[in-house]
Amino acid sequence: MNKKTRAIAAIAACVAMSGCATSQPSNPKDPWEGFNRAMFQVNDALDTVVIRPAAVVYENVLPSPVKTGVGNFFSNLGDLGNAANNLLQGKPQAALNDLVRFAFNSTWGLLGVLDIASEAGLPKHNEDFGQTLAVWGVGDGPYLVLPLFGGHNLRDTAALPVDYYSDPTTYVEGDAAKYSFKAAEIVVKRAELLPADRATEGQIIDKYAHLRDVYFQRRNYLIHDGNPPIEYEDFNGNGASNGGSR
Repeated sequence: MNKKTRAIAAIAACVAMSGCATSQPSNPKDPWEGFNRAMFQVNDALDTVVIRPAAVVYENVLPSPVKTGVGNFFSNLGDLGNAANNLLQGKPQAALNDLVRFAFNSTWGLLGVLDIASEAGLPKHNEDFGQTLAVWGVGDGPYLVLPLFGGHNLRDTAALPVDYYSDPTTYVEGDAAKYSFKAAEIVVKRAELLPADRATEGQIIDKYAHLRDVYFQRRNYLIHDGNPPIEYEDFNGNGASNGGSR
């Protein structure tokens, strides 16, 4: 299990445990909860019937080296978007790191199948335009569950078209080839979440609230580059934070 998978599983387990301990309160960030829950049921049914079974087959049938290579291939393509967003966020050194990663892995790494950049000490980043908007000071807005795309805040929803057109697979010629790449990427990413599914199986009282809270925590973690501000209560009972750093 890689570091990203362990982190997702740990966050999911912690949120699930807290959900078992207390009833889930109404979240002020989710004013459209009625609509969101209905749309979540539709998406969850699609995941149960189509996406998760495909991910399970992918996980069980393909040898580990093949799965690693496929995951590396899509991860390598993402380094171009990482570079652009790091540059827009005022992090030129991180952007250069991403470009060098892409160059190394696309050539000596056989089109990204081998992640030699990580072995050479070039860290992998995880950026998107939603994080860039957050760095620019755009507020997150209410939570919204989209058909097929799942739950996002309004800021991340507005960023989706930019992320779509910054994905190299968008420019693959021919609809059949393009959507095959997109479908494969969805299955690969869903397979990465299967360990988190198993870690929380039987522990979640409210799956919708659980995934919503995991989303909020993960986005906060990513926006602050793994160092989110620590929330605490002041003497007046008001939430405060230490400010964090990026």
